[in-house]
Amino acid sequence: MTYCCALRLQDGLVFISDTRTNAGVDHISVFRKLYTFGVEGERFIAIQTSGNLATTQAVIGHLKNHLELSQEPNLYSVNTMFEAAELVGHTLKKVLADMAPDTQEQSNYYCSLLVGGQIKGAEMQLYNIYPQGNFICATKDTPYFQIGESKYGKPILDRALRYDMPLDEAVKCSLISFDSTLRSNVSVGLPLDALVYTRDSLHIPVGKRIDEEDPYFSSISKQWSDTLRKGLQELAKPTDDYLV
Repeated sequence: MTYCCALRLQDGLVFISDTRTNAGVDHISVFRKLYTFGVEGERFIAIQTSGNLATTQAVIGHLKNHLELSQEPNLYSVNTMFEAAELVGHTLKKVLADMAPDTQEQSNYYCSLLVGGQIKGAEMQLYNIYPQGNFICATKDTPYFQIGESKYGKPILDRALRYDMPLDEAVKCSLISFDSTLRSNVSVGLPLDALVYTRDSLHIPVGKRIDEEDPYFSSISKQWSDTLRKGLQELAKPTDDYLV
C-alpha cells in the first residue's frame, strides 16, 4: 500500500509520498511514487501515484515516452493544468484497457493519481484522478487530497490545515500526518519524498528524501508524541457518571 498527500494552498503546493510497496509480508520494496516534470521558468508538474505498481509505472512510462518522442499532446505542450489532468486521466484509461480489456477485470489493476502544478499564465491547480480517468479539483474549502492509506493521517489535516497556512507550517502539518500513519500502518514506510513549490515561481524544486535518520522528522515525531501525552493528561477527568 502507500500514502500520498498533496496540498494546494494560498502560497504554493506541498507534495509528500512514502516509498513502500508490498506484495505480502515477505515482499517489501522501495519505489518512488512522486514524479516531477517541467521546464524552468515555464511550467512545473508533479504526479503522485498509489495502487497497482505495474499500472502506475506504465502511466509514467507513457507520459515520458510522449515527451521523448515529441508526441502530442504531452505534459510540455498542454496549455493548462486542467489539460494536464485530462492527459493523465486518458493515459490511465488506456493503460487499464491494455492490461485488462474486460472492464470487470480492470479493478485488479486500479491505481489513483494526484496531479498538481502550474503553467505560465495560468493558475496553480491540484487534481485527484480516479481509476476511471475522471478527476476533481482542490478548492479553498478542500485544499488537500490523499490517496492510499489516508485514514490515519486525515484527522490532523482536518483539524489543523488551512488554505492560508504558510508553507513551512503546512509541511510540518503534513509530516505529522505521515508520522501518525507510519505508527499505525506497516504498509506505509520510510523513506518519504517531499516537494514544496512556491506559487508563481515556475521553479522546479529539487525536493527532499526523508529517512529514519532525518533529524527534523525524528524531532517533531518525538515532540508530537510528547505533546499528545501531555495534552491527554491535562484534559479534564471524566465525571463520576462515566465510571459507574
